[in-house]
Amino acid sequence: MNPEILVIGALGTVGAETVAALLRRGVRPRAAGTDPSRVEKRFGDAVEPVRFDFGASETFEAAFAGISSMFVLRPPHISNPKRDMYPALEAARKAGVRRVVFLSLIGIEDNKLVPHRAVEDFLERSGQERVFLRCSFFMQNLGGVHRAEIRDRDELFLPVGDAKTSFIDARDLGEIAAKALVEIGTGDAAWDLTGSEALDYHEVARVFSRELGREIRYRNPSPLAFFLRRLGAKEPFLFALVTTWLYANTKRGMAARVTGEAERLLGREPFTLAEYVRDHRGLWDR
Repeated sequence: MNPEILVIGALGTVGAETVAALLRRGVRPRAAGTDPSRVEKRFGDAVEPVRFDFGASETFEAAFAGISSMFVLRPPHISNPKRDMYPALEAARKAGVRRVVFLSLIGIEDNKLVPHRAVEDFLERSGQERVFLRCSFFMQNLGGVHRAEIRDRDELFLPVGDAKTSFIDARDLGEIAAKALVEIGTGDAAWDLTGSEALDYHEVARVFSRELGREIRYRNPSPLAFFLRRLGAKEPFLFALVTTWLYANTKRGMAARVTGEAERLLGREPFTLAEYVRDHRGLWDR
């Protein structure tokens, strides 16, 4: 039987967890990536690998054929969704994709400038069922973007002052995305997804110190110093700029809210930051 569910970005932080959650449900999805051989290496024959690239229209037909529901995200390098995402989303609609689960940002309804908002606006006009996963910061950012500074410098270097963040684990997001793809009936939804606790970065540093068995310090640089540090880490200019902007919003309290929505959808408590660090502590070993 051909898959009816497509996961775009199947090797990404949340995409991979969505694929894993679907497999646990006994669902064999079509898993899309720019290099299907890497998808196959990761998941084997449990999935149907397919090449997909928002910038390559020749990949659209094979990706969307026979699909009823799909998970989609905005790749970090795409800053102009109208030019670089709308054609693929329109191709999916014309191919008969009825439901779109989109990985978005918490607080997006009050911000018209970020690219995620443009994607939400397009999907609202499309006539398709849509579920927006409006997420707080991923715990996995601390094992990705901020991994080196924790591992090599024993520090968290973030310009957020004493503001709190309600981190959410990508494993929980994968479970919720799978639920939206498989279980949700006709209708639209926008879920504000957070963890069960809001921590400031002094508290985050204490969690890391306790779980890693060495002192991790929180440093609160200026936004400019943070931006220059990211550029020095060889991040692309636009990515560093967007990251700095996101942390400026964090400092204003955007990420502090705890909603309880993830707990309701999961039927259990979301993973805590301590559990995440404990389960992945090897990431920060020197």
